[in-house]
Amino acid sequence: MKVINATYLNDYKVELLFDDKKNQLIDLLSVLQSNPVCKKYLDLIEFKKLKIEDGNIVWGKNWDMIFTIESLYYNTLNKNS
Repeated sequence: MKVINATYLNDYKVELLFDDKKNQLIDLLSVLQSNPVCKKYLDLIEFKKLKIEDGNIVWGKNWDMIFTIESLYYNTLNKNS
């Protein structure tokens, strides 16, 4: 499974389109607030710089922030908090 399109919507919400045509709306606010490594991306200017690389959404030159494809596909990022 791969992300083929990522659209910034508003706040910390991103709509993802996967290679099997599944759409998923992801809200990353609670993840950003709870993870010290991700706090830099609470700045919306930085957050909006997301890009797709190797079928995943990433932030930063060296993939400072990345999530497992499965957690994005099934929208389970906030389930562990």
